[in-house]
Amino acid sequence: MNAFTPLDFGVLLVYLIGVTAWGAWLGRGQTGGQDYFLGNRELPWIAVMLSIVATETSTLTFLSIPGVSYLGTLGFLQLTFGYLAGRVVVSMFLLPAYYRGELSTAYALLEERFGQGARRFASAVFMVTRLLADSVRLFASAIPLALVTGWDYPVSIAVIGAVTLVYTYFGGIKAVVWVDAVQMGLYLLGAVVAIAALQVLTPDGWTGILSSAGEAGKLDVLDWSLDFSLPYTVWAGVLGGAVFTMASHGTDQLLVQRLLTCRDVEASKKALIGSGIVVMGQFLLFLVVGLGLWVYYEGRAFDTTDEIFARFIVEELPPGISGLIVAGVFAAAMSSLSSSINSLASASAYDFWAPWAGAEDDEARTLRAGKVFTLAWATLLVGGAILFIQLSEGNTAVEVALAIASVVYGGLLGTFILAIRSQRADQRSAIVGMIAGISVVAAIWWFARASVAWPWFVPIGTAVTMAVGWALGRGSTASPAEAPGSTLPESDRAHTSPSP
Repeated sequence: MNAFTPLDFGVLLVYLIGVTAWGAWLGRGQTGGQDYFLGNRELPWIAVMLSIVATETSTLTFLSIPGVSYLGTLGFLQLTFGYLAGRVVVSMFLLPAYYRGELSTAYALLEERFGQGARRFASAVFMVTRLLADSVRLFASAIPLALVTGWDYPVSIAVIGAVTLVYTYFGGIKAVVWVDAVQMGLYLLGAVVAIAALQVLTPDGWTGILSSAGEAGKLDVLDWSLDFSLPYTVWAGVLGGAVFTMASHGTDQLLVQRLLTCRDVEASKKALIGSGIVVMGQFLLFLVVGLGLWVYYEGRAFDTTDEIFARFIVEELPPGISGLIVAGVFAAAMSSLSSSINSLASASAYDFWAPWAGAEDDEARTLRAGKVFTLAWATLLVGGAILFIQLSEGNTAVEVALAIASVVYGGLLGTFILAIRSQRADQRSAIVGMIAGISVVAAIWWFARASVAWPWFVPIGTAVTMAVGWALGRGSTASPAEAPGSTLPESDRAHTSPSP
């Protein structure tokens, strides 16, 4: 049994210093908010694609997905079918609308269609969602890091937060995207190293692992059950996963912001659909690691599924290699946090501050304000994560915060669909519909989550939002077919036209 050695700490330290310095260097030459938040719409689609995947992948994904196959089967892959289908739908309907107006945030589309109130309300929902959910995600990331490094939770949170803040503050979205791309490669390398180690550490290597897993039925992927309480079925995966992705990648500023950094809509489509294919391969890789761990530990029970891979990293891998994989754990945590900080700052600057300060056309002031918001949101997220340490003994608060995305996504997606497809809905009905959709799903989560699995939350919320918004609508002077962006202030359009 190994421990986290000085060599491991050295590897981790070199990584943290290197990624901080490089990210800060990438931010040189920034002149305005469009540079800071959109990379002047000049980022290559491959880098954006990798950043999308890295943003979706938290430390919990890195460590908990192996636990899914350790305890069960490969059925989680059914969700990735829906994830890819949802991306295709977003690329067909929402991305063209965003690029016709060259918008700066996802919610500017709602202002063009409904008015400023709808934009600000949706943006505020996004901010509250991100603050709560990502504070808890940061706290949860500190749990395995504390296990593998021996640091206290606040120290782990502070290290992740400080390093991420430096390169996000100085580098802006360009640093976030490029560092995300490298960090994705690092944590995938960690999974590959674990697979190679399991080949050596198990008696018959991967031949024996796959044989044992097959005999136990752990290689099963498809489950055709119609039970709505099961999260990993074909129906929940394809339908629920698709609608969830339509919301997360089509209405959440966290991911939409990356798509808006591409040169044009075609490049953005490549980044989005390509990320769906990469996500499939990524999840398969981590699920395969879980099968190997199941054979290695002979199915032994652990206190939590997150503990399985973390213990293997620290206890079984040689010095130096453990440090490399723990750097991958940090990478997964920082990629999610940096994206959250930058997207929250961009929404604050463009959806609220610029109209209030009369700075829609002042790029230099927007850049300065963006950096202030970056510092403020990083502080709030770290503070929220530390606050959740006090609540960690009671799972309810943590579970509520982690479920928020599924609870609110339906309301957001339904509102966006009303914006681009319905002429009947107006601002009042759209906002009421969003509130109704969120409220219904919150009630289901609170009272009936044992009967309705989480992949169904977003489809239900979307349907309720659309039904209420349409029923209460009194018609609008703006046609959903009109190209958005025609009446938005200059701050909501790029100051450089996308390349052909």
